[in-house]
Amino acid sequence: MNTNKSSGLPAQAGQASRLLLVLAIVVLVAAIIVYLVMRMATPAPKPVAPTTPTIQLPIYEQVLGNIRFVFESAIDRGSVLTASSTINSQYTSSNQKDLTVSNPGAKFIQVTIGAQNIGTENTEQNAWTIGNIVDSRGRNFVPLETYTVAPWIPNPDLCGALLKPAFDPSPCTKVYEVSKESTGLKVVVKTGINNTANNLSSGKTNQFLIDLIVK
Repeated sequence: MNTNKSSGLPAQAGQASRLLLVLAIVVLVAAIIVYLVMRMATPAPKPVAPTTPTIQLPIYEQVLGNIRFVFESAIDRGSVLTASSTINSQYTSSNQKDLTVSNPGAKFIQVTIGAQNIGTENTEQNAWTIGNIVDSRGRNFVPLETYTVAPWIPNPDLCGALLKPAFDPSPCTKVYEVSKESTGLKVVVKTGINNTANNLSSGKTNQFLIDLIVK
């Protein structure tokens, strides 16, 4: 009689393979479930808010030390300052002539800025002034020499005057030749550091650009 029986190893191997396959499927399903749960739990990204461009508002006054500078007027005087429009008799003579711009592409701008002492003591004389006109492209236009335009500037000329505390602003008027193409005009106001005349004359200054409304 043949007593050899077939071995049970192939059946056991098949069962192990099926078990591994089932485990792999379980692990895969579990991974998918975890992923979906995490995906659902993650908050949706917030929509990006549209960016609004920053608009620079005009500035018509500024405090430097104890001096408050304030815009008063800017007048387009055209290409000719006529002899008949002079207002300062101290500098006007009987043979006064018209003053014409040096270039056809220029015009005269007359600027008046007030300066007020907001401190408790008198300021020094010549401790403040107004400087160049600057346009939107950074071009600088220097004020004309006082003796050239003195007949058209109010008398007295208070640019750099001693300022007493809490008095009304003292007006400083200057005339400029500015390109007709220039826009966005501003004027430099400045004072010596600590509101001193020596610092102003030596170039040690605090300064600011005040916007102009030209009429």
